[in-house]
Amino acid sequence: MRITIAAVGTRMPEWAELAIQDYLARFPRDFEVTLRQVRPEPRQQQPVSRILRAEQERLVAAVPSGDRLIALDPQDEDGTTEHLAQQIGHWRDASEHVSFAIGGADGLSQALKSHARLQLRLSSLTLPHALARVVLVEQLYRAWSILANHPYHRA
Repeated sequence: MRITIAAVGTRMPEWAELAIQDYLARFPRDFEVTLRQVRPEPRQQQPVSRILRAEQERLVAAVPSGDRLIALDPQDEDGTTEHLAQQIGHWRDASEHVSFAIGGADGLSQALKSHARLQLRLSSLTLPHALARVVLVEQLYRAWSILANHPYHRA
């Protein structure tokens, strides 16, 4: 299985980079997870709609062709780790590749969210952008551990 995380923003704090790289290194070869960072649109007195459209183009370009697109959206309902693991298991068994899109400061465009096959909220709490990436990668690792009966997840 291949999972891509396409995220707006190219300069994360060192602690976030270290945590993300640590989790990415843990995945086995047959469960490939990669992070593709895209440049945020400069905010220089541009309307938000233009910023979102430009960032959407970059995110879509970062998503491998044919992937199932999942939009991270704070407006959606919370899910559980077990439900995420179940979803990933279905996608894996169907030989589907998945991409998660993380927007920038203004989120994701409505067009991108409409194009996504699923919308997912990581938390009801407001998370800083860097922490949201870490949480997503950790939850993907935890979902893998559930599917593999690995002792990392002891619910």
